[in-house]
Amino acid sequence: MKKRGIQILAAAAAAAGLLAVLFLLVKTKKLQINRWIVSDTDVIGVDISEYQADVDMQKLASQGISFVYMKATEGSSFEDSRFVQNWENAAACGMPAGAYHFFSFDSPGRMQAENFINRIGDLDGRLIPAVDVEFYADKRENQPDPAEVTAQLRDFLNALEAAYHVKPMIYCPREIYEKYIMGYFDEYPRWIRSVYYPASFEAGVSWVIWQYCDTGELEGYEGGEQYIDLDVLHRGTELTSLYVGETQ
Repeated sequence: MKKRGIQILAAAAAAAGLLAVLFLLVKTKKLQINRWIVSDTDVIGVDISEYQADVDMQKLASQGISFVYMKATEGSSFEDSRFVQNWENAAACGMPAGAYHFFSFDSPGRMQAENFINRIGDLDGRLIPAVDVEFYADKRENQPDPAEVTAQLRDFLNALEAAYHVKPMIYCPREIYEKYIMGYFDEYPRWIRSVYYPASFEAGVSWVIWQYCDTGELEGYEGGEQYIDLDVLHRGTELTSLYVGETQ
């Protein structure tokens, strides 16, 4: 019995040690566990830009991809060089698609909204528009004033809401959410980025789409980056609820 007790204690210690190592790897962002959490029964999507170069929507769909968000514009004048091609290809093969705008801290929000609306035009039958808010260049070291950011972002969102009669979705990492979004834009759908931890660690259940992996590898894009961002729809949300227009 004594020997058996020692064996049990040794096994328990080994298991505890393994859990501690796993926890440390996750905490230090050396291990991504999100792929173990997301299952084949979830609604999986991707988000793309010109960095994925040539994208074959049909081939993505054949691998279980159910929706795609694509970069359309940035700031007050930039348009993603692959947007028109991606937008048309998604429509041609019936892939549910949405467009997103990369928000600039250096341009008035209303001008950025005009850039997006002028490039996109009608959104009926497409997914709700999204805005990507994250630090770029030296903005993490020289963080913009929250009052100015929230004012310009409010102008941007109001203009899109007036044009499309839906609330746009806000994509952001946690550092942006806590500084510029939380308490200011809680009424807007949230697209959370959390590639190292489960979404519940970052946002509980208060999200619509979760970007759970930024090192996905699929067939269907070539000539650009090796990886593609993977997203999952909240299990309590129907993809049809994100459509703009009569299909909502």
